[in-house]
Amino acid sequence: MSVAATPAALRVADLTVWQGSHTLVRRVHFSIPAGGVLTLLGESGSGKSLLAQAIMGNLPGTLRSSGSIEIAGQLSDAADSGARRRGWGRSIALLPQEPWLALDPTMPVIQQVAETYELVSHAGVDDGRDSLRTARAAARERAAAALDSLGLQAAAAKYPFMISGGMAQRVAFLATHAAGAPLMIIDEPTKGLDADRRDEVLALLLAARAQGMSLLCITHDVWLARALGGQLAVMRDGEMVEQGPAAEVLATPRYAYTQRLLAADPACWPAAPTVPVAPVTGPVIAELRQVSKSFGKHRLFSTVDMRIHAGEIIAVTGPSGAGKTSLGNIALGLLKPDVGTVVRAPGLARTAFQKIYQDPAAAFVPTVSLRCSLQDLMRLHALDWAMLESLLVRMRIAPVLLDRLPRQVSGGELQRIALARVLWMKPALIFADEPTSRLDPLTQQDVMTLLVEQARALGTAVLLVTHDADIVRCVADRQIRLE
Repeated sequence: MSVAATPAALRVADLTVWQGSHTLVRRVHFSIPAGGVLTLLGESGSGKSLLAQAIMGNLPGTLRSSGSIEIAGQLSDAADSGARRRGWGRSIALLPQEPWLALDPTMPVIQQVAETYELVSHAGVDDGRDSLRTARAAARERAAAALDSLGLQAAAAKYPFMISGGMAQRVAFLATHAAGAPLMIIDEPTKGLDADRRDEVLALLLAARAQGMSLLCITHDVWLARALGGQLAVMRDGEMVEQGPAAEVLATPRYAYTQRLLAADPACWPAAPTVPVAPVTGPVIAELRQVSKSFGKHRLFSTVDMRIHAGEIIAVTGPSGAGKTSLGNIALGLLKPDVGTVVRAPGLARTAFQKIYQDPAAAFVPTVSLRCSLQDLMRLHALDWAMLESLLVRMRIAPVLLDRLPRQVSGGELQRIALARVLWMKPALIFADEPTSRLDPLTQQDVMTLLVEQARALGTAVLLVTHDADIVRCVADRQIRLE
């Protein structure tokens, strides 16, 4: 007597994505067994996120797809997006790359997680008003426990704009995981997280796998790919160029591209920067004197003293929620300290102080093309368009991407465009809030080298927020740690 084979959690065959006549993802094939994991590595813009959107049935309207997608035995044509949308939250779930875009800005954190328990995962479905109250109370109790498990109990009553990027990432993960879908697509789950929080997310993913959940994980984090195990695939220019057991591919990659990608991980960078270390005797661009900041009863930091010199790169480190972004915003004049003073160099225009946002989507008008936004900036400040084009070439940004809306490019591409825009302004001080958190190792190395070179050449001070100790080791002149 034969036993029917358990259907794969996800099987993708001949999946192709086009924009007009241009192929963005080309004839992708792979399969994930029930309870298995496949991790996708590759450069920003290589098609990883587009692949996830095609599987979910959530491609932008200007794109089309072909091929077949099978989820737990349910086969559908790749072009039939509605067939898969009906299973959102119940058979398949997506944790998107931009956590702030995944959260409702008008709803407290705990309510967003509880709502998923109540409405999608059926935390207590029954008829009657009393039963509804019971279901809501149970959902809220489960949400509180989930937040507590990731150290987010203090954020429960806050709105998304009141929490850090790392916190928003963890909240978005909990809200997605609460739905209980047996297949989850996760786009960059550890970006911008410190080591402790990264370990917590890994523990959650491993626990979900142990309970039978299957994972398609898109990441630039080689550490995460190694820790998750399972299968690993490498994408380049919309194609899968290498695929196999994760341990095998990471230990002995066959293709030169995979070898370069792994060698560009910050852990492999040389200890010394490629340009001379800037002296700290240059002009002071900004000085913070005995600065303290709290939000309500929560104290972020107190009595911080810091001088920022021209051409100097200062790393600001510490766990998520320690106040790194707030400290940088205070240095720029975007936020007032509770106590203390900030003195900025006289004679500098307001535009001499620039910020690279942790979530680049926050820096662009969502309904205006990138080209239009940049041309407006050029006209307003009489900038040289040729300089911008040169910066974009260095960052490997194709000119055609500028004709898209911000949401129509990958997070890594948008982050590079945001960085080019800031460098174009030739500022005196750049507050770079996790400027490479969405970039693959190859692009991250190129972009960080460019940022350091431009800062040295222009005498621009850089206040760099990062959770990556290897980046601090390689590029920073000194470090300020917030606890």
